[in-house]
Amino acid sequence: MVSLKIGFTPEVRPTTLSRFLAQVAVGRILSTITDLPWGRGRRTVWQRGFSAAALRLLLVGTVMLTACAPASQPGAQPQPAQGQPTTQAQPAQQAQNQAASTGNVVFFSTQFSPVEEQAKMQNVILKDAPAKADFIPSDAGTFNDRMTSEQKTGKVTVSLVGGLHGDLDPFVKAGYLEGGVAPAFMELAHMGTKDKVYYIPWMQATYVLAVNKKALQYLPQGADVNALTYQQLIDWGAAIQKGTGKRLLGFPAGPMGLLHRFFQGYLYPSFTGSPGVVAFKSPEAAAMWGDFKTLWQYVNPQSTNYGFMQEPLASEEVWVAWDHVARLINVANDRPNDFVLVPAPAGPKGRGFMPVLAGLAIPKGAPDRAHAEQLIDYLTQPQQQANTALQLAFFPVTSAQVPSEQSAGIKLESDAVTKQSGSKDAMVSLLPIGLGAKGGDFNNVFLDTFQRIVLKNEDIQSVLNTEATTLQGIMTDTKAACWAPDPPSDGPCTVK
Repeated sequence: MVSLKIGFTPEVRPTTLSRFLAQVAVGRILSTITDLPWGRGRRTVWQRGFSAAALRLLLVGTVMLTACAPASQPGAQPQPAQGQPTTQAQPAQQAQNQAASTGNVVFFSTQFSPVEEQAKMQNVILKDAPAKADFIPSDAGTFNDRMTSEQKTGKVTVSLVGGLHGDLDPFVKAGYLEGGVAPAFMELAHMGTKDKVYYIPWMQATYVLAVNKKALQYLPQGADVNALTYQQLIDWGAAIQKGTGKRLLGFPAGPMGLLHRFFQGYLYPSFTGSPGVVAFKSPEAAAMWGDFKTLWQYVNPQSTNYGFMQEPLASEEVWVAWDHVARLINVANDRPNDFVLVPAPAGPKGRGFMPVLAGLAIPKGAPDRAHAEQLIDYLTQPQQQANTALQLAFFPVTSAQVPSEQSAGIKLESDAVTKQSGSKDAMVSLLPIGLGAKGGDFNNVFLDTFQRIVLKNEDIQSVLNTEATTLQGIMTDTKAACWAPDPPSDGPCTVK
């Protein structure tokens, strides 16, 4: 049995953690929390033993982006390669209408939009739920529009929502979510305060490197695959190309990929100590883009078509790839003896990484709050927490254990995530917070910058200067404050 309690470990530096804790979550909930007791018997969700790491992530504002929902892409992006999974779930409005006609609880989510993932959630995870539910995934934009429309018109059809912190944060600020979901948990989470808890941890994940063992023979001398630097990754890619004649590094840079999260949560923090706002156009950022441009010489050019890196890894179009754990799980499960999963590389400022936490919440005016609370309780029970990991590669936020013998891939991912979060140079980078409907525009700043600098060979500093104007406009329009590892701000975060 492997306990998949992914998140911060005691080894994370106090300076990192203290800055992280300064990012107080939605509703100014809590800054710290400890592990709850774990025992026998069926406890309520509020007594279930959320890991300290998971609750700390929730209560101070960590959470994931769209682990499985891509950013809107610039028009210049190439179309998906043949076989790329682009089919999405049915339109949210159509599905909502169907759900309303069945009388089931409408469970609206920004997660698990791909058809295969939606089917697993509906037919496996929710199969034995105490209340019948219709799981309706959507992209973040549709989610935002639907939730806002229902709250403004007072015609609420959604009883349960699931999303990342950045997805839920605007609705907390607008007063669209019920506060105090379950008195028992409120009492515990208050820790003597009067604050409310607006959503409950559901599942967590992150991003790592997947490595075909064939690549290990080309690892630079003295390099530790579990503690790489970005310079060593460049050298490794060069050695692989020299030895094989092929560019075998890979990134999910296609229309369905999550390359923007690599820049925001990994590259920028590692080189600048910023998630890409305050230090967006800094000298350190310019040097970073220069290094990434060098690295791209050894990246398979088909990366601009890749969405899920497990596919080119399986076909061995690439040997070393970065992606979200949910988008690596198939190759890890199918070929556990051929691959190792390892932490992302480190830069001059540390080993930036982005933990992802999704939560569950109840909208104000929910037509079936009682059954929604039952579903929250059900989804946070050990069996469903473990099943979500096995089926969808999102890990437990409770003390639930996942039998490693049931999934060799889950064991590989668990080990990699534990090493990454426990690295002595680990630097937590939060998902963007407070951007609302502008989240896609924010992501596109990074993707446009990548295209202009790396693919079109434009001058680095000139691109950063012009894109910084667009970025600042987004921060000013949304009034979004800075998030870690940038220092807290009283007003909109400012590009320096």
